[in-house]
Amino acid sequence: MNRLRWVGEGDIWELDMSTPVTLEATARAVSNDPLPLGLSRGTRLSRPKQAEFFHRFMATPLIPSFSPLHGGLSLQKVLTFPFPNNWFVSLLGQFDVQRFVSEVKKSEAFVSGSSRLSTLGKHLKDKSLYALGFCSELLLTPEDTLLLSYDSYKCDLNKNPRAKAVFNHKFPLHNLTAEAVWPGLFVDKDGEYWDVPLSMAVDLASLPAESGLSYHLCLHHNSGSPKKFSSDDVEVPPASLLPGLSLKSAFSYRANMDLWRGITPKQETCKPYDIFLSSPHVSVSGIIGSVMTAAFGENSIRTKLEKDSEGVGGFSLHLPSVNSGVMADALGRASLTAQYGNFQKLFFDLTRFHARLDFPHGLRFLTGATSVAQELLNSRQPSLEAFQKICPEVAVSLQQQIVGPFSLRAESGIQIDLKNGASPVSINNTVFAIEYALQVLGSAKAVAWYSPKQKEFMVELRFYET
Repeated sequence: MNRLRWVGEGDIWELDMSTPVTLEATARAVSNDPLPLGLSRGTRLSRPKQAEFFHRFMATPLIPSFSPLHGGLSLQKVLTFPFPNNWFVSLLGQFDVQRFVSEVKKSEAFVSGSSRLSTLGKHLKDKSLYALGFCSELLLTPEDTLLLSYDSYKCDLNKNPRAKAVFNHKFPLHNLTAEAVWPGLFVDKDGEYWDVPLSMAVDLASLPAESGLSYHLCLHHNSGSPKKFSSDDVEVPPASLLPGLSLKSAFSYRANMDLWRGITPKQETCKPYDIFLSSPHVSVSGIIGSVMTAAFGENSIRTKLEKDSEGVGGFSLHLPSVNSGVMADALGRASLTAQYGNFQKLFFDLTRFHARLDFPHGLRFLTGATSVAQELLNSRQPSLEAFQKICPEVAVSLQQQIVGPFSLRAESGIQIDLKNGASPVSINNTVFAIEYALQVLGSAKAVAWYSPKQKEFMVELRFYET
Protein backbone atom coordinates (compact mmCIF):
# COMPACT_ATOMS: atom_id res chain seq x y z
CA MET A 1 0.00 0.00 0.00
CA ASN A 2 1.09 3.58 -0.52
CA ARG A 3 -0.06 5.13 2.73
CA LEU A 4 -3.45 6.42 1.64
CA ARG A 5 -2.75 7.50 -1.94
CA TRP A 6 -5.41 7.15 -4.63
CA VAL A 7 -2.86 5.42 -6.86
CA GLY A 8 -5.55 3.82 -9.00
CA GLU A 9 -6.40 7.22 -10.44
CA GLY A 10 -2.82 8.01 -11.33
CA ASP A 11 -0.37 5.93 -13.28
CA ILE A 12 0.07 2.19 -12.87
CA TRP A 13 3.54 2.49 -11.36
CA GLU A 14 4.03 2.58 -7.62
CA LEU A 15 5.01 5.78 -5.79
CA ASP A 16 7.55 6.02 -3.01
CA MET A 17 6.04 4.87 0.27
CA SER A 18 5.92 7.13 3.31
CA THR A 19 7.62 5.70 6.39
CA PRO A 20 8.82 7.07 9.75
CA VAL A 21 11.82 4.73 10.03
CA THR A 22 14.24 7.36 8.63
CA LEU A 23 14.46 11.15 8.70
CA GLU A 24 13.92 11.26 4.92
CA ALA A 25 10.56 9.52 5.56
CA THR A 26 10.37 7.62 2.25
CA ALA A 27 11.19 4.13 1.02
CA ARG A 28 11.36 2.95 -2.59
CA ALA A 29 9.42 -0.14 -3.62
CA VAL A 30 11.35 -3.33 -4.37
CA SER A 31 10.94 -4.23 -8.04
CA ASN A 32 8.44 -7.06 -8.34
CA ASP A 33 9.26 -8.48 -11.75
CA PRO A 34 7.93 -7.96 -14.25
CA LEU A 35 6.08 -4.92 -12.87
CA PRO A 36 8.70 -2.17 -12.47
CA LEU A 37 7.62 -0.77 -9.13
CA GLY A 38 9.22 2.56 -8.38
CA LEU A 39 9.81 3.68 -11.95
CA SER A 40 7.57 6.70 -11.49
CA ARG A 41 8.75 8.32 -8.29
CA GLY A 42 6.00 10.90 -7.93
CA THR A 43 6.35 14.52 -6.86
CA ARG A 44 6.27 15.40 -3.17
CA LEU A 45 7.62 17.87 -0.66
CA SER A 46 10.79 16.88 1.15
CA ARG A 47 10.39 16.10 4.85
CA PRO A 48 12.12 19.34 6.01
CA LYS A 49 9.76 21.45 3.86
CA GLN A 50 6.77 19.60 5.28
CA ALA A 51 8.02 20.25 8.82
CA GLU A 52 8.56 23.94 8.07
CA PHE A 53 4.98 24.24 6.77
CA PHE A 54 3.58 22.62 9.93
CA HIS A 55 5.65 24.98 12.12
CA ARG A 56 4.78 28.20 10.28
CA PHE A 57 1.19 27.74 9.15
CA MET A 58 -0.39 25.04 11.34
CA ALA A 59 0.89 25.98 14.82
CA THR A 60 2.63 22.63 15.23
CA PRO A 61 6.00 23.19 16.92
CA LEU A 62 6.74 19.45 17.18
CA ILE A 63 5.74 16.74 14.69
CA PRO A 64 5.14 13.25 16.13
CA SER A 65 5.87 9.90 14.51
CA PHE A 66 6.04 6.31 15.71
CA SER A 67 8.00 3.31 14.48
CA PRO A 68 9.09 0.22 16.47
CA LEU A 69 12.17 0.02 14.22
CA HIS A 70 13.23 3.49 15.33
CA GLY A 71 12.70 3.26 19.07
CA GLY A 72 9.00 4.09 19.21
CA LEU A 73 7.57 7.60 19.63
CA SER A 74 9.68 10.47 18.26
CA LEU A 75 9.27 14.23 17.86
CA GLN A 76 10.69 16.28 14.98
CA LYS A 77 11.51 19.97 14.56
CA VAL A 78 13.21 21.78 11.70
CA LEU A 79 15.41 24.88 11.63
CA THR A 80 15.78 26.79 8.36
CA PHE A 81 18.58 29.13 7.35
CA PRO A 82 18.12 32.54 5.69
CA PHE A 83 19.31 31.97 2.13
CA PRO A 84 17.98 33.33 -1.18
CA ASN A 85 14.50 32.23 -2.27
CA ASN A 86 15.90 29.71 -4.74
CA TRP A 87 17.89 27.91 -2.04
CA PHE A 88 16.29 26.06 0.88
CA VAL A 89 18.72 24.91 3.60
CA SER A 90 17.49 23.20 6.76
CA LEU A 91 18.49 21.15 9.78
CA LEU A 92 15.90 18.58 10.87
CA GLY A 93 16.17 17.28 14.43
CA GLN A 94 14.49 14.25 15.93
CA PHE A 95 14.17 13.32 19.61
CA ASP A 96 13.48 9.75 20.74
CA VAL A 97 10.77 10.34 23.36
CA GLN A 98 9.93 6.73 24.13
CA ARG A 99 13.51 5.69 24.79
CA PHE A 100 14.06 8.83 26.89
CA VAL A 101 11.10 7.94 29.12
CA SER A 102 12.28 4.34 29.36
CA GLU A 103 15.80 5.37 30.42
CA VAL A 104 14.47 7.85 33.00
CA LYS A 105 12.23 5.21 34.57
CA LYS A 106 15.23 2.90 34.97
CA SER A 107 17.16 5.57 36.88
CA GLU A 108 17.25 4.90 40.62
CA ALA A 109 17.67 8.61 41.43
CA PHE A 110 14.45 9.46 39.57
CA VAL A 111 12.45 6.63 41.15
CA SER A 112 13.57 7.56 44.66
CA GLY A 113 12.79 11.24 44.02
CA SER A 114 16.11 12.48 45.37
CA SER A 115 17.27 14.43 42.27
CA ARG A 116 14.70 14.18 39.52
CA LEU A 117 15.62 17.44 37.76
CA SER A 118 19.29 16.55 37.52
CA THR A 119 18.35 13.06 36.30
CA LEU A 120 16.16 14.52 33.55
CA GLY A 121 18.92 16.93 32.55
CA LYS A 122 21.48 14.13 32.45
CA HIS A 123 19.35 12.00 30.14
CA LEU A 124 18.47 14.97 27.91
CA LYS A 125 22.22 15.34 27.26
CA ASP A 126 22.39 11.77 25.98
CA LYS A 127 23.37 12.19 22.31
CA SER A 128 22.05 8.75 21.39
CA LEU A 129 18.48 10.08 21.76
CA TYR A 130 18.89 12.51 18.88
CA ALA A 131 19.05 12.33 15.09
CA LEU A 132 20.00 15.20 12.77
CA GLY A 133 19.37 15.66 9.08
CA PHE A 134 20.95 18.35 6.90
CA CYS A 135 19.14 19.17 3.66
CA SER A 136 19.91 21.56 0.80
CA GLU A 137 17.43 22.11 -2.07
CA LEU A 138 18.67 24.44 -4.78
CA LEU A 139 16.56 25.69 -7.70
CA LEU A 140 19.22 25.91 -10.39
CA THR A 141 16.82 27.04 -13.13
CA PRO A 142 13.01 27.05 -13.41
CA GLU A 143 13.33 23.48 -14.77
CA ASP A 144 16.25 22.12 -12.69
CA THR A 145 16.50 21.32 -8.99
CA LEU A 146 19.30 19.73 -6.96
CA LEU A 147 18.73 18.14 -3.55
CA LEU A 148 21.52 17.06 -1.20
CA SER A 149 20.87 15.53 2.20
CA TYR A 150 22.90 13.89 4.97
CA ASP A 151 21.33 12.24 8.02
CA SER A 152 23.09 11.02 11.15
CA TYR A 153 21.55 8.99 13.94
CA LYS A 154 22.43 8.99 17.65
CA CYS A 155 24.52 12.11 16.83
CA ASP A 156 27.29 9.86 15.53
CA LEU A 157 28.47 10.85 12.05
CA ASN A 158 30.26 7.52 11.65
CA LYS A 159 27.38 5.26 12.70
CA ASN A 160 24.76 4.41 10.07
CA PRO A 161 24.74 7.75 8.23
CA ARG A 162 22.40 8.14 5.26
CA ALA A 163 23.12 10.45 2.31
CA LYS A 164 21.25 11.33 -0.86
CA ALA A 165 21.75 13.38 -4.01
CA VAL A 166 18.88 13.99 -6.46
CA PHE A 167 18.79 16.02 -9.68
CA ASN A 168 15.44 16.76 -11.37
CA HIS A 169 14.88 18.26 -14.79
CA LYS A 170 11.48 19.08 -16.27
CA PHE A 171 11.12 18.66 -20.01
CA PRO A 172 7.96 19.92 -21.75
CA LEU A 173 6.49 16.40 -21.84
CA HIS A 174 8.83 14.40 -19.58
CA ASN A 175 10.48 14.35 -16.17
CA LEU A 176 14.12 13.29 -15.74
CA THR A 177 15.45 12.22 -12.34
CA ALA A 178 19.01 11.19 -11.50
CA GLU A 179 19.55 9.89 -7.99
CA ALA A 180 22.29 8.42 -5.82
CA VAL A 181 21.49 7.13 -2.32
CA TRP A 182 23.75 5.47 0.21
CA PRO A 183 22.33 3.39 1.65
CA GLY A 184 19.10 3.13 -0.33
CA LEU A 185 16.00 2.16 1.65
CA PHE A 186 13.61 -0.28 -0.04
CA VAL A 187 10.40 -1.95 1.11
CA ASP A 188 9.15 -5.30 -0.22
CA LYS A 189 5.57 -6.52 -0.67
CA ASP A 190 5.55 -7.96 2.87
CA GLY A 191 6.42 -4.58 4.40
CA GLU A 192 10.02 -5.53 5.26
CA TYR A 193 12.67 -2.82 4.90
CA TRP A 194 16.02 -3.42 3.18
CA ASP A 195 19.17 -1.31 2.97
CA VAL A 196 21.28 -1.36 -0.21
CA PRO A 197 24.79 0.10 0.41
CA LEU A 198 24.69 2.17 -2.79
CA SER A 199 21.76 2.64 -5.14
CA MET A 200 21.87 4.83 -8.25
CA ALA A 201 19.09 5.41 -10.78
CA VAL A 202 18.20 7.52 -13.79
CA ASP A 203 14.46 7.73 -14.54
CA LEU A 204 12.82 9.24 -17.61
CA ALA A 205 9.03 9.31 -17.41
CA SER A 206 6.35 10.87 -19.58
CA LEU A 207 4.06 13.30 -17.79
CA PRO A 208 0.94 11.70 -16.27
CA ALA A 209 -2.13 11.95 -18.48
CA GLU A 210 -5.83 11.37 -17.89
CA SER A 211 -5.85 9.03 -20.88
CA GLY A 212 -3.59 7.88 -23.66
CA LEU A 213 -0.10 6.47 -23.90
CA SER A 214 2.63 6.83 -21.24
CA TYR A 215 6.07 5.30 -21.02
CA HIS A 216 9.00 5.00 -18.63
CA LEU A 217 12.68 4.23 -18.90
CA CYS A 218 14.85 3.45 -15.88
CA LEU A 219 18.54 2.64 -15.54
CA HIS A 220 19.23 1.30 -12.05
CA HIS A 221 22.48 0.15 -10.42
CA ASN A 222 22.91 -1.49 -7.01
CA SER A 223 26.28 -1.98 -5.33
CA GLY A 224 27.08 -3.97 -2.19
CA SER A 225 25.24 -6.68 -0.29
CA PRO A 226 21.71 -5.71 0.83
CA LYS A 227 20.62 -6.41 4.40
CA LYS A 228 17.52 -6.03 6.56
CA PHE A 229 17.04 -2.53 7.98
CA SER A 230 18.10 -2.21 11.65
CA SER A 231 18.86 -5.91 11.87
CA ASP A 232 22.00 -8.01 12.02
CA ASP A 233 20.15 -11.16 10.96
CA VAL A 234 21.37 -12.70 7.71
CA GLU A 235 18.39 -13.27 5.40
CA VAL A 236 18.02 -13.85 1.69
CA PRO A 237 17.26 -10.46 0.09
CA PRO A 238 14.91 -9.90 -2.87
CA ALA A 239 16.74 -10.82 -6.08
CA SER A 240 16.25 -7.38 -7.62
CA LEU A 241 18.28 -5.77 -4.80
CA LEU A 242 21.40 -7.84 -5.48
CA PRO A 243 24.40 -6.03 -7.02
CA GLY A 244 24.10 -5.32 -10.71
CA LEU A 245 22.75 -3.10 -13.42
CA SER A 246 19.21 -3.22 -14.80
CA LEU A 247 17.50 -1.39 -17.64
CA LYS A 248 13.71 -1.25 -17.68
CA SER A 249 11.31 0.03 -20.28
CA ALA A 250 7.56 0.14 -19.80
CA PHE A 251 4.62 1.30 -21.90
CA SER A 252 0.99 1.61 -20.91
CA TYR A 253 -2.27 2.92 -22.33
CA ARG A 254 -4.99 4.35 -20.12
CA ALA A 255 -8.70 4.88 -20.87
CA ASN A 256 -11.34 6.52 -18.66
CA MET A 257 -15.11 6.59 -18.80
CA ASP A 258 -17.69 8.40 -16.66
CA LEU A 259 -20.72 6.26 -15.82
CA TRP A 260 -22.39 9.16 -14.03
CA ARG A 261 -21.49 12.72 -13.09
CA GLY A 262 -23.56 14.85 -10.77
CA ILE A 263 -25.18 18.06 -11.93
CA THR A 264 -26.09 19.39 -8.48
CA PRO A 265 -25.06 23.06 -8.39
CA LYS A 266 -22.31 24.01 -5.97
CA GLN A 267 -22.70 26.64 -3.30
CA GLU A 268 -21.36 29.88 -4.73
CA THR A 269 -20.83 31.42 -1.29
CA CYS A 270 -18.52 28.63 -0.10
CA LYS A 271 -15.62 27.09 -1.99
CA PRO A 272 -14.94 23.33 -1.74
CA TYR A 273 -12.46 22.11 0.85
CA ASP A 274 -10.60 20.38 -2.01
CA ILE A 275 -11.14 21.38 -5.64
CA PHE A 276 -10.23 17.84 -6.83
CA LEU A 277 -12.95 16.33 -4.63
CA SER A 278 -15.76 18.73 -5.52
CA SER A 279 -17.58 16.75 -8.22
CA PRO A 280 -19.79 13.72 -7.42
CA HIS A 281 -19.36 11.00 -10.01
CA VAL A 282 -18.99 7.31 -10.80
CA SER A 283 -16.19 6.42 -13.22
CA VAL A 284 -14.18 3.47 -14.40
CA SER A 285 -10.70 3.28 -15.88
CA GLY A 286 -8.49 0.65 -17.44
CA ILE A 287 -4.78 0.35 -18.11
CA ILE A 288 -2.95 -2.17 -20.25
CA GLY A 289 0.77 -2.24 -20.80
CA SER A 290 3.98 -4.17 -21.19
CA VAL A 291 7.37 -4.08 -19.55
CA MET A 292 10.81 -5.45 -20.39
CA THR A 293 13.81 -5.71 -18.06
CA ALA A 294 17.42 -6.43 -18.96
CA ALA A 295 19.65 -7.28 -15.97
CA PHE A 296 23.44 -7.51 -15.81
CA GLY A 297 25.17 -8.86 -12.72
CA GLU A 298 24.08 -10.85 -9.67
CA ASN A 299 20.54 -9.47 -9.93
CA SER A 300 20.11 -11.35 -13.22
CA ILE A 301 19.66 -14.58 -11.22
CA ARG A 302 15.95 -13.76 -10.99
CA THR A 303 15.58 -14.59 -14.69
CA LYS A 304 16.37 -18.24 -14.04
CA LEU A 305 14.36 -18.74 -10.85
CA GLU A 306 11.78 -21.50 -10.95
CA LYS A 307 8.18 -20.50 -11.68
CA ASP A 308 6.10 -20.19 -8.55
CA SER A 309 3.12 -22.35 -7.64
CA GLU A 310 0.77 -20.09 -9.59
CA GLY A 311 2.77 -20.44 -12.77
CA VAL A 312 4.17 -16.95 -13.04
CA GLY A 313 5.97 -16.94 -16.30
CA GLY A 314 6.30 -14.33 -18.97
CA PHE A 315 9.23 -14.31 -21.31
CA SER A 316 12.48 -15.01 -19.46
CA LEU A 317 15.97 -15.66 -20.75
CA HIS A 318 19.05 -16.19 -18.59
CA LEU A 319 22.58 -16.07 -20.05
CA PRO A 320 24.95 -17.43 -17.37
CA SER A 321 28.01 -17.09 -19.60
CA VAL A 322 27.73 -13.29 -19.46
CA ASN A 323 25.87 -13.13 -16.12
CA SER A 324 22.83 -11.39 -17.60
CA GLY A 325 19.18 -11.97 -18.41
CA VAL A 326 16.05 -10.55 -20.03
CA MET A 327 12.43 -10.59 -18.81
CA ALA A 328 9.21 -9.35 -20.41
CA ASP A 329 5.51 -9.56 -19.67
CA ALA A 330 2.19 -7.74 -20.04
CA LEU A 331 0.14 -6.16 -17.27
CA GLY A 332 -3.23 -4.55 -16.65
CA ARG A 333 -5.40 -2.67 -14.19
CA ALA A 334 -9.12 -1.93 -13.82
CA SER A 335 -10.53 0.51 -11.28
CA LEU A 336 -13.84 1.96 -10.13
CA THR A 337 -14.28 5.29 -8.32
CA ALA A 338 -17.57 6.50 -6.82
CA GLN A 339 -18.03 9.81 -5.02
CA TYR A 340 -21.09 11.36 -3.45
CA GLY A 341 -21.09 14.99 -2.31
CA ASN A 342 -19.22 18.17 -3.20
CA PHE A 343 -17.05 18.41 -0.06
CA GLN A 344 -18.50 21.89 0.56
CA LYS A 345 -20.99 21.58 3.39
CA LEU A 346 -20.06 21.34 7.05
CA PHE A 347 -21.19 17.74 7.67
CA PHE A 348 -21.09 14.51 5.66
CA ASP A 349 -20.75 16.08 2.21
CA LEU A 350 -18.14 13.63 0.93
CA THR A 351 -18.29 9.86 0.62
CA ARG A 352 -15.70 8.39 -1.70
CA PHE A 353 -15.04 4.75 -2.60
CA HIS A 354 -12.32 3.36 -4.81
CA ALA A 355 -11.65 -0.25 -5.87
CA ARG A 356 -8.68 -1.39 -7.93
CA LEU A 357 -7.91 -4.72 -9.61
CA ASP A 358 -4.31 -5.32 -10.65
CA PHE A 359 -3.12 -8.01 -13.06
CA PRO A 360 0.68 -7.69 -12.87
CA HIS A 361 1.43 -10.92 -14.79
CA GLY A 362 -0.26 -10.90 -18.17
CA LEU A 363 0.90 -14.34 -19.29
CA ARG A 364 -0.31 -15.97 -16.08
CA PHE A 365 -3.73 -14.37 -16.53
CA LEU A 366 -3.90 -15.39 -20.21
CA THR A 367 -2.99 -19.02 -19.56
CA GLY A 368 -5.43 -19.21 -16.64
CA ALA A 369 -8.29 -17.65 -18.60
CA THR A 370 -7.62 -19.96 -21.56
CA SER A 371 -7.61 -23.02 -19.31
CA VAL A 372 -10.86 -22.02 -17.59
CA ALA A 373 -12.57 -21.37 -20.93
CA GLN A 374 -11.47 -24.71 -22.37
CA GLU A 375 -12.67 -26.64 -19.32
CA LEU A 376 -16.06 -24.92 -19.38
CA LEU A 377 -16.49 -25.53 -23.13
CA ASN A 378 -15.75 -29.20 -22.51
CA SER A 379 -18.27 -29.27 -19.62
CA ARG A 380 -15.57 -29.98 -17.08
CA GLN A 381 -14.84 -28.36 -13.73
CA PRO A 382 -11.88 -25.97 -14.00
CA SER A 383 -9.07 -26.54 -11.53
CA LEU A 384 -8.35 -24.26 -8.59
CA GLU A 385 -4.91 -23.56 -10.08
CA ALA A 386 -6.53 -22.16 -13.23
CA PHE A 387 -8.89 -19.95 -11.23
CA GLN A 388 -6.01 -18.77 -9.05
CA LYS A 389 -4.10 -17.56 -12.10
CA ILE A 390 -6.89 -15.17 -13.07
CA CYS A 391 -7.44 -13.79 -9.55
CA PRO A 392 -6.36 -10.13 -9.39
CA GLU A 393 -4.59 -8.22 -6.65
CA VAL A 394 -7.31 -6.12 -5.03
CA ALA A 395 -7.13 -2.81 -3.15
CA VAL A 396 -10.05 -0.78 -1.78
CA SER A 397 -10.25 2.68 -0.22
CA LEU A 398 -13.03 4.55 1.58
CA GLN A 399 -13.12 8.21 2.62
CA GLN A 400 -15.84 9.92 4.65
CA GLN A 401 -16.09 13.57 5.66
CA ILE A 402 -16.90 13.99 9.35
CA VAL A 403 -17.02 17.73 9.94
CA GLY A 404 -15.65 20.65 7.95
CA PRO A 405 -12.23 19.87 6.46
CA PHE A 406 -11.81 16.70 8.56
CA SER A 407 -12.40 13.29 7.02
CA LEU A 408 -11.66 9.68 7.92
CA ARG A 409 -10.05 7.34 5.46
CA ALA A 410 -9.14 3.66 5.28
CA GLU A 411 -7.30 1.64 2.66
CA SER A 412 -6.72 -2.09 2.53
CA GLY A 413 -5.50 -4.85 0.25
CA ILE A 414 -7.49 -8.02 -0.32
CA GLN A 415 -5.60 -11.23 -1.01
CA ILE A 416 -7.31 -14.15 -2.73
CA ASP A 417 -5.88 -17.64 -2.14
CA LEU A 418 -8.27 -20.30 -3.41
CA LYS A 419 -5.99 -23.07 -2.19
CA ASN A 420 -6.69 -22.03 1.39
CA GLY A 421 -10.07 -23.66 1.80
CA ALA A 422 -10.62 -22.39 5.35
CA SER A 423 -10.01 -18.72 4.50
CA PRO A 424 -9.66 -18.06 0.75
CA VAL A 425 -9.98 -14.27 1.19
CA SER A 426 -7.84 -12.29 3.61
CA ILE A 427 -7.35 -8.57 4.32
CA ASN A 428 -3.83 -7.17 4.65
CA ASN A 429 -1.88 -3.92 4.71
CA THR A 430 -4.74 -1.92 6.18
CA VAL A 431 -4.04 1.76 6.84
CA PHE A 432 -6.26 4.24 8.73
CA ALA A 433 -6.00 8.02 8.53
CA ILE A 434 -7.46 11.36 9.54
CA GLU A 435 -7.15 14.01 6.83
CA TYR A 436 -7.41 17.79 7.22
CA ALA A 437 -8.05 19.60 3.93
CA LEU A 438 -6.23 22.93 3.58
CA GLN A 439 -9.00 24.81 1.81
CA VAL A 440 -7.00 28.00 1.23
CA LEU A 441 -4.49 26.11 -0.97
CA GLY A 442 -7.08 24.61 -3.30
CA SER A 443 -5.95 20.98 -3.00
CA ALA A 444 -3.67 20.16 -0.08
CA LYS A 445 -4.05 18.19 3.12
CA ALA A 446 -2.38 17.25 6.36
CA VAL A 447 -2.57 13.49 6.92
CA ALA A 448 -2.12 11.53 10.14
CA TRP A 449 -2.05 7.81 9.32
CA TYR A 450 -1.52 4.56 11.23
CA SER A 451 -0.56 1.12 9.88
CA PRO A 452 -1.60 -1.70 12.30
CA LYS A 453 0.52 -4.30 10.49
CA GLN A 454 3.79 -2.40 10.80
CA LYS A 455 2.70 -0.45 13.90
CA GLU A 456 3.76 2.83 12.27
CA PHE A 457 2.27 6.28 12.73
CA MET A 458 3.15 9.45 10.86
CA VAL A 459 1.93 12.99 10.19
CA GLU A 460 2.71 14.43 6.76
CA LEU A 461 1.68 17.03 4.20
CA ARG A 462 0.51 16.41 0.65
CA PHE A 463 -0.29 18.75 -2.23
CA TYR A 464 -2.44 18.24 -5.35
CA GLU A 465 -3.06 14.57 -4.68
CA THR A 466 -6.40 12.87 -5.04
